[in-house]
Amino acid sequence: MKDALKKISSKRLIVIVLVALLVLSAFNTYLIFEGTRTSLSTSAVNYDYVLSQDGNNYKLKNMLTGYVAAEPESASSAINSALTAGKSVYINPGTYALTDDIVISNKVNAKIVSDGATIIGNGKKIIIYGDDHTTSRYALISGLTLINATIRVENSFGTTISNIIFENTSTGIEFANTKTWSEYNRVEDCQFINATEGIAFRTPVGNGTGSYASSIIERCSFNLRDFSVGIKVEPFAEFSDSQIQDVRFWIGENGRANQTGLLVDGSMYQTLLFGVVFESFTTEPVYLFGIDLGVTCDPAPVFDSGVSFLGNWTARVHNPFGIWLSGVGSVFDRENVNVPVGSNNQYGLNKSIEVRPFKIFNFKPKIEVDGSFSNNETVTVRIRLEMVDNVISNSIVRTFTSSGSVWLTDDEMMQLYPSQSIIWSVLVDAKSSSASTDATVKVSGYGTTG
Repeated sequence: MKDALKKISSKRLIVIVLVALLVLSAFNTYLIFEGTRTSLSTSAVNYDYVLSQDGNNYKLKNMLTGYVAAEPESASSAINSALTAGKSVYINPGTYALTDDIVISNKVNAKIVSDGATIIGNGKKIIIYGDDHTTSRYALISGLTLINATIRVENSFGTTISNIIFENTSTGIEFANTKTWSEYNRVEDCQFINATEGIAFRTPVGNGTGSYASSIIERCSFNLRDFSVGIKVEPFAEFSDSQIQDVRFWIGENGRANQTGLLVDGSMYQTLLFGVVFESFTTEPVYLFGIDLGVTCDPAPVFDSGVSFLGNWTARVHNPFGIWLSGVGSVFDRENVNVPVGSNNQYGLNKSIEVRPFKIFNFKPKIEVDGSFSNNETVTVRIRLEMVDNVISNSIVRTFTSSGSVWLTDDEMMQLYPSQSIIWSVLVDAKSSSASTDATVKVSGYGTTG
């Protein structure tokens, strides 16, 4: 009987030990998988790959197959592998060092996205490249801190760069055209801290055009250091038909010499500045400029509402070459605009006076008629307003039987104005009563934009 009880007890003990070992093994397996899952955990289900840091190594998870590949070489090789095989990679929080450039070549809807990863760039670049703008479209880079690294956009369409912190870099973002053009770009919610160049629009090379048109820079800040610039438009670069809005430049806080918020050596045709603040923190500025217009600037950007210059400056706008400045409430003049004179009492071609992209708030014209008049010849000059909805106003007519000049009176100008509308242009035409004429007509004047 005792031997039987001993055998039963022994079997129970073995069973208990085996169960305990199985539980321990299962728990250990759970910990292993949980650790792996935690290191690769992400909500980035819409991305082709997820990159995670594992000590000094990196793990790249294929989100379609679930396969996890060890990438012992570098973060650069891991990201490049992901972007070669797919077109999107999510980078889990961590610190990653680049040893080579990252290249997104000829991809549509390519993405590099994170929610807090830091990349030590070591002077390397993240390059969005297209053989032309049709093969590289709608790229997105977002959610990173880039230290000593550059994002380069080359021959690409509709790139978005958002929620990026750029620190201690020679160039934060550069747009370059080497084959076609790079338009419809958006830079938003980015910080540029101690960058020699925050954003640069490069001079085109090769078969590239100068166009970086229809782009937006918004809700960005630039904290400049000595010998640096926030936004640079290089010669022959065309940052046109675009907007810079809700942007702030902090100047003279880190050093006090050779700092410029916006440097324009190219074209900013019809590019509007909204809510842009240039703030100087030094009492002794040395070559500190909010805006610097170079000799090849053609034209300057347009000042819209909310453009402010705070603090002390060498010059708020450094304009040594007398580039014309335009904006809401700006003054303008027109001198000696030649108006074709029609014959046989038929008006010649209209001459249109405009201040695009703005509208004309008011305009005071002067008519000058010169030349020899034939016997009984009469020259008639007509002035009308074209409204933004294409409606043409009533006309004011002045007649001349000899050379002379006259300013339109306020009463005459009031006859041109409608009860309520927006003036797009001033139209001037002229005619002679003779079959041919030697008379010439010129219109000059001044006004303000609205």
